[in-house]
Amino acid sequence: MRLSPRPALAATLMGAVLAVASCGSDTPAEGGSVTLTITANAISGGKNSASADWIKQWVIPRFEAAQKAAGRDVRVLFQPNGVDDEQYKTKIALDLKSKTGADVIDLDGIWVGEFAQAGYIKPLSEVGGSAVDAWEGWNQIPQAVQGLGIFEGKKYGLPQGTDGRVLFYNKALFARAGLPATWQPESWQEIIDAGEALKKLPGVTPIQINAGTAMGEATTMQGALPLLVGTGTEIYSNGKWTGASQGVKDMLDFYRKVYPGGLGDPKLQQEAKGRDKSFAEFAEGKIGILAEGDYFWRAVVEPTAGVAPMPERDKVVGYAKIPAMEPGAGVRGQDFVSMSGGAVRVLNPFSKNPGPAWELLSFMHSAEAVKAELAGAARVTSRTDVNEEVLAGDPMLKFIAEEILPITAYRPGLAVYPQVSTALQEATAAVVSGTPPEEAADAYRTKVEGIVGGPGNVSN
Repeated sequence: MRLSPRPALAATLMGAVLAVASCGSDTPAEGGSVTLTITANAISGGKNSASADWIKQWVIPRFEAAQKAAGRDVRVLFQPNGVDDEQYKTKIALDLKSKTGADVIDLDGIWVGEFAQAGYIKPLSEVGGSAVDAWEGWNQIPQAVQGLGIFEGKKYGLPQGTDGRVLFYNKALFARAGLPATWQPESWQEIIDAGEALKKLPGVTPIQINAGTAMGEATTMQGALPLLVGTGTEIYSNGKWTGASQGVKDMLDFYRKVYPGGLGDPKLQQEAKGRDKSFAEFAEGKIGILAEGDYFWRAVVEPTAGVAPMPERDKVVGYAKIPAMEPGAGVRGQDFVSMSGGAVRVLNPFSKNPGPAWELLSFMHSAEAVKAELAGAARVTSRTDVNEEVLAGDPMLKFIAEEILPITAYRPGLAVYPQVSTALQEATAAVVSGTPPEEAADAYRTKVEGIVGGPGNVSN
C-alpha cells in the first residue's frame, strides 16, 4: 500500500494556530474569553493515567498557548474520571441528556450509534461547522479507520488509537510440520490444511480461535466477527441484524472443522481463564496458529514485559492477514479481512462554544499531539503519518498500520449489540460442543429476534 507523505510534525502546532485564527462567528472576539472542558475516563495515578497526564501536561498548555498566539483568551479544564466503563457511559449519557457536560468527550467507539440514535451526539460537521470537513487530518486517517466514529454514513467522532486482528503462528512448529516460514493463507481451507499438518506434531494444538461464552467479547472480536466479515456478511447492515444467514452458517461451519474436527482444544474454550491459558500455551510452543489482536504481540509475548514473554518472539512468531472464506468473498469484495476496536472523541452538541471546541478536538488529533500521547511507545494510532514514524522499528505493528487498518471493520455501536454478541458466543459454544452449524444458526436467529424486537429487524 502506498502511504501519503508525512508532513513535518513541527508544523502542526503552527497549523493549529492558523486554524484558530479562522474560527467561525461563535469564536470569542479578541480580548474575550472562553472556557472549554475535556472529559475522559482517565485520572492521574489511576485508570488510564498516562492519558490523563497527557491532557493536563501537554494538550492544555499547548492549546492555550496556540490560542494566545492567535490573540484569544481560552482556558481549558479537564474533568477526570476513574470508574467502571459502564458507570462512565451512564454519567456521560446523563450529562448529554440534560444538555450539559464537557465540550470534548471521550467515548468508546462501540457507543457511537447508541448515543447518536438517542440524539446525545450529532455529526461533527453539524456541531463544528465547515472547518470539520476541511481538516487536514482526514487525509491521514484511512477510510476504514474513520469507520470507528461513523454511524449511518455520518462522522460523529475522531478515532483515537486502534488495533487489528491477524493470525499469529509459531514458525518453529511450522518448520517441524513442513509448512513455510512465511505463511499467508488465501482461504479458510488453507488454514484448515495447515492445521491438519500441525496435527501430526505430538502435544501441539493446531489452531486456537476463541469460542464460547467464557472468553466473552474476545470470542466475538477475535473469532466470530473476523470470520463473518470473511463471508461478505456484517453482523448489522442496512438497518437489520444478521440472523441465520449463509454467512453465519459458514462461520459456524469453520468452528465445526476446528473443534469437532480435532484441530482445536474444546476444553480450553470452556475454562474461565481459557484465553490466558491459550496465551501461555502459545508461548510454550504448544499452539500452532492463534487468532488475536496486535495486543498479543506488544503485551502478551513481548520479550521482556509480556504476560507470557517469548525471548525469541521476533524470530519465532509469524503473523498473517486473515483471509476471506475464498478470495474476493470478504466485505467490500476483499481478499483479506480484520476487525478493530478503539475509542473516539466527540463534540458536545450543546457546547456554548462549538467552534473553539472543534479547534480543541482537532488539535488533540493533530500529528504532534498524537505522537506526544504515545510518549515514546510503539502503538498503532489512527494517523498514517504518525504510524510511519513511530512504528518504523516494529515490523509487526507497521504491518498492522499498513496492511490491516485499510481492510478492517468495526462492531455496530448500538445498545443491543452486547446481547447480540453474547448470542453469537453461545452459537459458537454450541458448535464446539457438537451441535450442527445450521441448528446453532437457527437458535442464534431466534435469540436475536427476541433481542432486537422481532423478525422484522433481522435479515436471514
